[in-house]
Amino acid sequence: MTVREYSPGPANAARVEKDGENWTLVLVREMRHAPEMVWEALTDPAQLREWAPFDADRSLGTAGTTATLTTVGAPSPHVTETTVTRADAPRALEYTWGGFDMRWQLDALGGGTRLTLWTNIDRRFISMGAAGWHICLDVLDQLLSGTPIGRTVGAEVMKFSGWQRLNAEYARQFEVEPRSQWRSE
Repeated sequence: MTVREYSPGPANAARVEKDGENWTLVLVREMRHAPEMVWEALTDPAQLREWAPFDADRSLGTAGTTATLTTVGAPSPHVTETTVTRADAPRALEYTWGGFDMRWQLDALGGGTRLTLWTNIDRRFISMGAAGWHICLDVLDQLLSGTPIGRTVGAEVMKFSGWQRLNAEYARQFEVEPRSQWRSE
């Protein structure tokens, strides 16, 4: 399958946890791959370059590691330094990215993994973030299945009709106005 043939499923993989103005996006994905395999894809820079919306200059697999994360496909380069605050292989990974907390939980599920991501996102951009991460996790699943379709992130993903549909569906689900660009207004 190529990215042109790929079509994301419905917007049913995410929810929002609200605490006043602080909103946390929670995405849950069941994967057919063992937690150890998913863990490697979450922490190994070479694998992150295949699916994630950022590049890492070193492995994220050890607590205390300081890494540079560089956003891919953003209108202007966004480079941030992060320290991995928790790395409990292959169960839990925590760090910040661009000032936002990222928490990954991997639960064994039969022969596969239930992968859960919690990340705080400005509520104005929550549907965009949900659509983007939805597609990233689809690309990750394809990569781990041995049928990579290529990283689809940043401005390129926003041109993709599947992203536009997901953004609108998540906006309705979360009861927010859909946005089509990151610019603050």
